[in-house]
Amino acid sequence: MHNLPPLPCYLNGEFTLLPDAKISVMDRGFIFGDGVYEVVPVYAGQPFRFAQHMARLARSLTEMRLPNPLTAAQWQELVSNLIARYAESTGASVLNTNQIVYIQITRGVALRDHAMLQGIQPTVFAMSNRMVQPTPEQRAQGVACVTADDFRWEKAHIKSTSLLGSVFARQISVDAGAVETVMFRDGYLSEAASSNVWVVKNGTVLGPPRDNLVLEGIRYGLIESICQEQGIPFELRRIHRDEVLAADELLLSSATKEVLPVTTLDGQPVGDGRPGPVYRALYAGYQAAKQGSTDQSPADAALHNTLLA
Repeated sequence: MHNLPPLPCYLNGEFTLLPDAKISVMDRGFIFGDGVYEVVPVYAGQPFRFAQHMARLARSLTEMRLPNPLTAAQWQELVSNLIARYAESTGASVLNTNQIVYIQITRGVALRDHAMLQGIQPTVFAMSNRMVQPTPEQRAQGVACVTADDFRWEKAHIKSTSLLGSVFARQISVDAGAVETVMFRDGYLSEAASSNVWVVKNGTVLGPPRDNLVLEGIRYGLIESICQEQGIPFELRRIHRDEVLAADELLLSSATKEVLPVTTLDGQPVGDGRPGPVYRALYAGYQAAKQGSTDQSPADAALHNTLLA
């Protein structure tokens, strides 16, 4: 049996520790995966692009016909409290900890029925943990990915806790010794198991459109802004598999990966097989955006300088 660490968490109005947090076996999140979630990166005690995360959470709740159980101010207070409690539990200063805050809302507890039952109290859970990011070697050398057909449902724009399709997709890359699984639906790029995917061709950053087949990562807007600031052409459209295979650069983005170069796809080099100039520009812009809300850590600053060298 895996023992949970005694990290702080929040459940239905109370702060407790992970080993002590309990839900009913009839919670619809447990029975059906009937819920939504968000993952908020925290740098030096400051949630990064928190308003955008809360806006996406609200969109997911609306799609799921779930009421938002907390106000914006209450979410802010909850997350700030968790950040402080996590730092205290590790014996570190809040300013010296990068964290990931996980938020989950399910429809609540009721007798099993597929219908979206009304009038039950949503279950609200949140926790914070250490942020695990790519290694300096992965940033310097890039990572390997594999491809697969996108066999998931057609409401990928909802950040749902029903993640079995993504679990299967991620396991494909695990079995292949790769970092991610880049997926295609009807021959066109959708996303990776737990990341968005970006194609760079002739200096232009290309991404799949904002629709129901892709979860619009918070980095969608951020990468678009960085491209505008740095004069990099940016376009969202359907991207055929052949374009992905012929990319000059291929990038992943997510809360923990930030922006990460893919240098091998299905065992073949992407471009010249090395992280390219567009990646370096986007990574630098990302670090600047982080620094805009908090002081950059020495490790990030050193890595930033290394990438620009």
